[in-house]
Amino acid sequence: MTQAKGAAGPRLSAETVHASAVATDGRAVLITGPSGSGKSDLALRLLDRGFTLVSDDQTIVKRDGDRLVASAPANIAGKLEIRGIGIVDMETLSEVPVALIVELTSDIQRLPDDSRERPILGVSLPLISIDAMAASAPSKVALALDRMGLKFG
Repeated sequence: MTQAKGAAGPRLSAETVHASAVATDGRAVLITGPSGSGKSDLALRLLDRGFTLVSDDQTIVKRDGDRLVASAPANIAGKLEIRGIGIVDMETLSEVPVALIVELTSDIQRLPDDSRERPILGVSLPLISIDAMAASAPSKVALALDRMGLKFG
């Protein structure tokens, strides 16, 4: 049986992205990059700055109206892989609105365009590129979230 278009209400859309996610003050940061680029390491350093883990390595992103919310897949919720130590249990948050995407790369522009964005599920999110291994990486993420990240109110 089919229903008329729109009769069932808005369609929920979601996807799993290859990203770690951390949150502070009700806003999440998606940390993207290839395997071995430092996603979990940067997440750990952000946890030391007061952020809370949402998900490590794989993040479920769902569209909720005009925003995206991030959560961990059930099989990895509350787990963080720390190279050299193993998988550890962590306090986590779920269903946190995504405010910023961080792309890990070693090819960093000195003065990038401030209006870089990446769409996910039809929602454009502010995007920054950083070198995960730079000592200043956690500070850069916090500063970018404060200055460029989407605000939810």
